[in-house]
Amino acid sequence: MDFQRGRAKEEPEINLIPMIDVLLVILIFLMVTTTFSQIAELQINLPTAEAEKPADKPASINVAVDASGRYLINSSALADSGVEAISLALRRAAGGKPDPVIIISADAKATHQAVVNVMEAARQAGYSHITFATQASPAK
Repeated sequence: MDFQRGRAKEEPEINLIPMIDVLLVILIFLMVTTTFSQIAELQINLPTAEAEKPADKPASINVAVDASGRYLINSSALADSGVEAISLALRRAAGGKPDPVIIISADAKATHQAVVNVMEAARQAGYSHITFATQASPAK
């Protein structure tokens, strides 16, 4: 008894999509786990040099501002508290040294304007290195 007399036989076909999926997973696994060696490296021997620390410290000018807005430049009081007077006093205190460090020691109760006046005077005098002195808070 031949039950498949009138039917044509189906040809088997190969489905490529699952095979491509498996190959892509294998390719991703190989890419992630592969380490690449650097074959073209440059071997550089850097030259050596002897360098000494500079013997002189940069010039510094201490500017103190108290709570009432009075100024002291290197421990000498200023009579005038204007920006121009502070700038002139900073130039005199620098003594011709190029670009000294201006250290501002302002009282905690000093006004913001008093500190800004010192910064503006330093800018007018042509000095760009400004720092602020603080004290460490007591350990608790």
